[in-house]
Amino acid sequence: MTGPWTLPNFITLVRLAALPFFLVCIGDGRFAIALALFVAAGVSDGVDGFLARRLHMKSALGAYLDPIADKLLLMTSYLFLAIPSYPARVKVPVWLAVMVLSRDFLLLLVGLLLILTSGKKRFPPSWAGKVTTVTQIITVLIVLCANIWSWPREFVLVSFGATATVTVLSGFDYLHRVARNPEEPVTAVR
Repeated sequence: MTGPWTLPNFITLVRLAALPFFLVCIGDGRFAIALALFVAAGVSDGVDGFLARRLHMKSALGAYLDPIADKLLLMTSYLFLAIPSYPARVKVPVWLAVMVLSRDFLLLLVGLLLILTSGKKRFPPSWAGKVTTVTQIITVLIVLCANIWSWPREFVLVSFGATATVTVLSGFDYLHRVARNPEEPVTAVR
């Protein structure tokens, strides 16, 4: 582990700083810019992780900051893309945004309780969590693209159904792991 001021952490901080601009673009209906910022955030997430591993620049700050930046981007994407008053032709259904946000808050609450009651501090991602994250990201990309270009409605609806399915399944998977053996290290759902 290195100190907190590393290139990967700087990239993560830039990603966090770009989040308000991304959200303003959604609110203003500038979906092409929002899409570019969302893709840039995804690329920068991969770059900072690669650099941290390759250049041996892993840090305690980065271990917390990177997943926080990822979660903030996804959660606010679902929230802002579901707001009825925003100028979007294609929106995330409110029920799906509530489902995604509720699951993340539930997992955060369970994780916090585990930290406070058992002292666990490591929650590496599970395969179900990774599938959920990828599916949620793809759905945001599809919604942003559908607001720029004309996409078949069925394609968008399938992405909503897939996201809802994996979100529920990964939430149950996480809770099952905790209930099965609360003393074992729990695999987090990203």
